[in-house]
Amino acid sequence: MSREVAIVPTGTANLASVMAAFRRLGASPVVVEDAVLLARASHVMLPGVGAFGASLERLEALGLGVAIRERIAADLPTIAICVGHQLLFEASEESPGARGLGVVPGRVARFRDGVRVPQFGWNEVRAGEGCRLLESGYAYFANSYRATAAPGWQVALAEHGGSFVAAMERGRVIGCQFHPELSGDYGAALLSRFLELG
Repeated sequence: MSREVAIVPTGTANLASVMAAFRRLGASPVVVEDAVLLARASHVMLPGVGAFGASLERLEALGLGVAIRERIAADLPTIAICVGHQLLFEASEESPGARGLGVVPGRVARFRDGVRVPQFGWNEVRAGEGCRLLESGYAYFANSYRATAAPGWQVALAEHGGSFVAAMERGRVIGCQFHPELSGDYGAALLSRFLELG
């Protein structure tokens, strides 16, 4: 079954690789900049590459922040990746004073001193016992900031200078610090499970 996936343009995302990943799975990705269309979409992806503050500014300029919050509150199929995942939190050290979407309590912080920053490359993801959509495996990361907890969400953890939230899920909503579109069969399987959500 072909799914149309609405891709939210955060202004800094590499949309080409995300859209190619969905097309390989038989889905039809389309960039959506309208809040009404976003609310009506069956499946939505919030990508992001770049800065927390700049991505938020883009969302707010398009009037999409409220629509994303409402989708998640209604438990509609939504996946957020990399900076998009970080935007779900209340704040980030990367952009002091910028308010995130506030869907997840807490803030995102820079990796501690003494580890390579940014983290580039493959890392092991360990899914918690309560996870339905997330599985253990290896995924591709490219990040300097991370969350260490996601209260109210089921989490998968990874290690880089200590444990951090590699991904999280609640109902039909997924947040991934890693890039599923760059994570080979592991990432493709996650996107496929996302597409199967009714």
